[in-house]
Amino acid sequence: MSQLKKLASQTAIYGLSTILGRLLNYLLVPLHTRVFNTSDYGVVGELYAYVSFFIVMLTYGMETGFFRFSQDETLKEKVFPTAFISISISSIIFMIGMSMFAQPIANAIRYATHPEYIIYFSLILGLDAIASIPFALLRQQNRPIKFAIVKNINIFSNILLNIYFLLICPYFLKTSAISLPFYHQEIGVAYVFISNLISSIITLPLLFTEIKHIQKGFDPVLWRKMMLYGLPLLVVGLGGMVNETLDRAIMKYLLPSGEAGMSQLGIYSANYKLSILMSLFIQAFRFAAEPFFFSHAKTTDKKTIYAQVMDYFVIICLGIFLLVTLFIDVFKYFIDTPYYEGLKVVPILLLANLCLGVYYNLSIWYKLSDQTNKGAFISLIGAGITIVLNIWWIPIFGYIGSAWATFICYFSMMVLCYFMGMKYYPIHYHVKNVLGFALFALTIFLIGTFFRDQFLLSNAMLSYSINAILFAIFGIAAFVFYKKDKLLTSPN
Repeated sequence: MSQLKKLASQTAIYGLSTILGRLLNYLLVPLHTRVFNTSDYGVVGELYAYVSFFIVMLTYGMETGFFRFSQDETLKEKVFPTAFISISISSIIFMIGMSMFAQPIANAIRYATHPEYIIYFSLILGLDAIASIPFALLRQQNRPIKFAIVKNINIFSNILLNIYFLLICPYFLKTSAISLPFYHQEIGVAYVFISNLISSIITLPLLFTEIKHIQKGFDPVLWRKMMLYGLPLLVVGLGGMVNETLDRAIMKYLLPSGEAGMSQLGIYSANYKLSILMSLFIQAFRFAAEPFFFSHAKTTDKKTIYAQVMDYFVIICLGIFLLVTLFIDVFKYFIDTPYYEGLKVVPILLLANLCLGVYYNLSIWYKLSDQTNKGAFISLIGAGITIVLNIWWIPIFGYIGSAWATFICYFSMMVLCYFMGMKYYPIHYHVKNVLGFALFALTIFLIGTFFRDQFLLSNAMLSYSINAILFAIFGIAAFVFYKKDKLLTSPN
């Protein structure tokens, strides 16, 4: 239990800072959905889908490889400079190449009049990839406070720049005919990308203390070992990004061309972000959990700890699922009215993210046993499901088909990873606990949805009160489980 408390405290530090920063960052969604129409916001959603995909390519498994090889005392000093120099060189080549071929790439993705979008994003991607290894070093050294400070400076600068370019400058231009510095009205949606680029440029100097570790030298032998370990994780990551972003990347090609298709993309992208709380928790957990899992790889009770971690992870995720779905009529004000028609996909996407989070927990078996090729296999299966279902369902069901494709993909990966793990690196998870809480939460969700449909329009306060009671019942059940588990694991 003490080890779980340590993981919880680490997750809390990462989480509070990440949630604070990312919540502020996600407050850009109400700004963007009110400044841009659904079609213009579709541009933002599509291009950021490409960002998520390419950042995985540019880090090619080096982050996890860094944690894996940092456990070897004979290699520890060389791991950071080897990983950092490798990613820096490949990122610089990428930035130069993408900038040189910006126009043909823009033509290919139907942004022929805006090749500058490609240049902005290539620079954002390259700089963020270079920063990933210094951030990994902070995590490996258990320094979440500096990690949080630098991340939040990045986020706050991005927010302030968005406010400046999208609110303050247009306001002064409209009310006083004053054109503030660096503002040109015709740039429009590109200011979202420019703000991100500037915040990425600001981040690197803040990591200079960590970057200085490169003076300990690049080790080509170690680099080959890290590449052999990390390249299957590149496949894992690319598969994950296909699963996460393909729907938004291809939606405009599978729906009627023109504004109608981009409008559906914008609605889906905005509602996708209503799963923010689940995504933030999973991200914060991963920041803390990956180094935690590797640090316990040689302990005798590691598998017991991993199973307990899974219990609490699922319970918290289910609580987030109920919080958002039971009070969706509060969370919907996060986006503007034209986007409300997409609210029906939010419960599906929340459950999909829950399955993804469970998969992240389960995936520790192939990372600890150096069987990352097995992880690549699972990821390719998931990517195949995503591709087939999206191509099949988007033309028929629109963005609702994308949501269900996402859920089925992550659910399939979760189940496959569990059974493969039981074969190659068995960890006896408390499946009955997990399934019991999942069924309990889904029952509460269905009851809450029934009462919401019955009373929301006629008596909103009654609807909210019933859902608050249902949420409290789940919270009480989780607390009882915690007290019982703590008693069973107590050394006394």
